[in-house]
Amino acid sequence: MPIEFLQLLFLIITANGAPVLVRLLLKDHLDLAIDFGAKFVDGNRIFGSSKTWRGIIAALLATSIAAFLLEHSLETGFQIAVFAIFGDLLSSFIKRRLGMKSSSKAFLLDQVPESLLPAVMMKHSFALAPVDILFLVFIFVVIDLVMTYILYHWRILKNKS
Repeated sequence: MPIEFLQLLFLIITANGAPVLVRLLLKDHLDLAIDFGAKFVDGNRIFGSSKTWRGIIAALLATSIAAFLLEHSLETGFQIAVFAIFGDLLSSFIKRRLGMKSSSKAFLLDQVPESLLPAVMMKHSFALAPVDILFLVFIFVVIDLVMTYILYHWRILKNKS
């Protein structure tokens, strides 16, 4: 497995894990929702209460620093975080349109956009072929499912649905 593949996987995991870690550390402090509680035309929240400015800032900072430590530019880390955040927000937007509550689980919808989008957008920077991108998304899905199970099983995270 090429080092670029592993580095991108690590950076995508960082972008998606930083908001969770910050939420665990800060609890309800500074948890201002990105949508400010606004509702879409369907009457449901745009993104939901679990998508916060604190999480976005955590993802951007942590991924930028991690990229720098891996000898990539801060900009590369920032871009990966932006694409991962966009994918995560897209999945939350779709889940709200489907009437699903904030923090509810949706297999693949919770994992694919936030890993596929940064992988596709950064494929040239990390020398990834299409098969590498698919494998990266698969590995991310497996890691996410295992970590989510562990965090809920140990009651570190609580399901709000």
